[in-house]
Order: sequence, then structure tokens, then C-alpha cells
Amino acid sequence: MAVATAMGALLAAGTVTTPAAATPDGLDRQALQTSLDAVHKAGMYGMYSNVRDGGRTWRGAAGVADVDTRRPVRPDMVHRVGSITKTFTAVAILQQVERGAIELDAPVGRYLPDLVPGERGQKVTVRMLLNHTSHIADYIVPAFPSLLEGSAKSLDDHRFRTIAPEELAKLGLNGVPTGEPGVAPGSYSNTNYILAGLLLEKVTGTDAEDHITRNVIRKAGLRHTSFPRTPHIPGPHSKAYESMYGFIDPPRDYSVYNMSWAGTAGAVTSTMDDLNRFYRALLRGELMGAAQLAEMQKTVVVLAGGGSIDYGLGLYSLDLPCGRFWGHDGGVFGMATQSLSSPDGSRQLSFGVNRTKYQTIDESGNIVLHPIDYATVDHLLLALCGPGTATAKAVTAPFVPFPADRLSVKR
Repeated sequence: MAVATAMGALLAAGTVTTPAAATPDGLDRQALQTSLDAVHKAGMYGMYSNVRDGGRTWRGAAGVADVDTRRPVRPDMVHRVGSITKTFTAVAILQQVERGAIELDAPVGRYLPDLVPGERGQKVTVRMLLNHTSHIADYIVPAFPSLLEGSAKSLDDHRFRTIAPEELAKLGLNGVPTGEPGVAPGSYSNTNYILAGLLLEKVTGTDAEDHITRNVIRKAGLRHTSFPRTPHIPGPHSKAYESMYGFIDPPRDYSVYNMSWAGTAGAVTSTMDDLNRFYRALLRGELMGAAQLAEMQKTVVVLAGGGSIDYGLGLYSLDLPCGRFWGHDGGVFGMATQSLSSPDGSRQLSFGVNRTKYQTIDESGNIVLHPIDYATVDHLLLALCGPGTATAKAVTAPFVPFPADRLSVKR
């Protein structure tokens, strides 16, 4: 779940070749399926997608859920959505802000004095956790040290290990800070959302995942979204194939995994339909008041492994040729997800893939783009902006999909 972003740069560049006020023109179902098939033909094992335009919905799938049995993927499959979990956690925090139980600009040390003591506890605020300007280091590399060596040993060793959130938080807190608290640009760190979960537990007196389930997932009416209690994905699902930029060859299945390493930063499973339903409820003010939603949409620049994101509180904005969209993406070992919605929730896209880090890395440590990347952006642009928009190959800015969840490793 460590990160990098270049997608926003390419998609924003698309505005130079497309009318600035382009309007989505319904749902071209045949074209959407063709663009989804193109991602599979480019090398993605399996992909499923859900597109919504007002009251109309298109669901599609292409490829296989299991490369050995050739079992096909389906649009309704349950999927590990990674850092999209952060939006759920942020909503739960802001609900408590609305109740007066948490102050958004209060120091974290007020709520977690033992975990974040002293000067740092007084300088870092709740808001800084949620918008990644705390500059607390990420815990991913300390938790999985072999990743920097281009080895999957850590992934395999910890497949069934339970890691307490306090342990994850300490790994990040003991790391070298990426800057001074509150200073922009921020630096994306999963540690922030582990701390947010612990803060939520302290304030509510209940397990954070249980609290989010009752007050966010159920309130949004989501029937296929949960924090799994076992290493298994609940319900019909695909396998999850990790390539680690060629370090794992052939790609290895990590669909069975103890997700305590991600917790309130990335452990949720969901369907693409549920994700669209969730963001629609959020953006239409059904999960919190207008004042809290406005706070969520106050963005700062956050660095993410070589690029940047306009990040709010648990969600980011992305400017496409047809306007601004809000959402998040997520990546875990073997699965990646993207969910984007127009400001009123009327035009939406959520899609998931079952193979990650399929690219290679050049001698300078840069990711070499893969045909999958371009085909994925083509599907995204068609889904959100309709026919006639610029394609990925029409612009020249560097691009990798899933801007908030690309893991950088050394070769």
C-alpha cells in the first residue's frame, strides 16, 4: 500500500486535446465491454467494472479469476479494495467530529498520549493524519523489509501473521519523519490511518473496524462490504496475483492473507457496485453533514512516490477532460481497485483487477509502462467522460494507474 502517482498528470494533460466542458454521453455498453476486453488482451488476468450514469448502470467483466482453472471473473465478485478503506475510516472520524467527540485540528496527543507523546503529539493534528501532512513515516517497508531487496520473502513469511495496529503505528512512528508536521506538500503514509483507527477506538470505546461497520458500511446500505475476520475473502472472489515488477515470476496468488497488516488503512473487501453506492451516499451528504463533507474536500498536495495527489481527508480529486471527480484507489498484494465519482455522484466508475505490479523497472529505477496501463486509462476515460475523449496514447505525460497505491522497490 505504499504509493506513487502519475495518473493525474496524464489525465490532466488530456484536457489539451479534449473540450474542457465535455459531457458524458450516456453509457455505450458495447464500447465499455470492448475497452474492458482490451485490458485483458493487454495482459491483465481479470478485471471487473461498474459504471453508473444517473439511473443507468453497466456492469462488465473480462478475463479469468484463476489462471489454472480458467474460471472466469464476474462483475459482482468481492475484492480487496486496499486504501479505499481510508475513505471509510475518514468518514467515521468526521462523524465523531460532527458529534463533538473529536476536534479536527486538535493535537493527536490529546487522544493518544502514550502512543504519540511529547512534542510530536502536540504538533500533529487529527487533520494532519487524514490529509497525510503529519509526515509520519510509512510502516510498509519496515513491516515487509524484503520488498526493498526485490524479494517476496516478507510477503510469504507474514501471510498468516496477526500484527497489532499499535505495532504498525510504532513502526511508522520510529521511522525517519518525511518533514515537519503540517508542512505542504504532505507525504502519503499508511501509518496515518492506523493511528486514525486507534484514535477512533479511544474515543468510541469500541473496536474501530466494528465501529466503521456499524456507522459507515451499514449506514451506506452496503451488503457486500466488510472487514474480513479471517485470511479468506468472503463471498465469490478472484485470486490475487502479485508480480512485484518481475521479481515474482510466475505471479503468485496472495488472495488468502491475514489483512491485519492493513487494518483501518486498507483491509476492507467490497464489490464494485457497493463502492459506487458508498461514494454516491458520501457525496450526496447521506453519511455526514455538509460542513464535514466540505472539510473532506479541502485538498492539499501530497507526494506519492514520484508524483502528487490533490488529497483531502480520505479522498482525492482528479481532474479529467470532462470535469472533476472524487474518490480513491487501493492496492494490496495481487489486487488493485479504483473508484471515482462526479461531485454529485451521478457519474461513477469502480473497477478492480487481479494482477498487480505487472510492469518492469529500468536501470534508473523507473517503472516501464505496460500496454495494460494505457488500456486501463482508455477504459477509465470512456467510462467517466464518454466516447470521443482523448485516449491514453494521445498524451505524453508518464502514467501508471492507481495513483495512491503503487509500491516502489529497488532492483
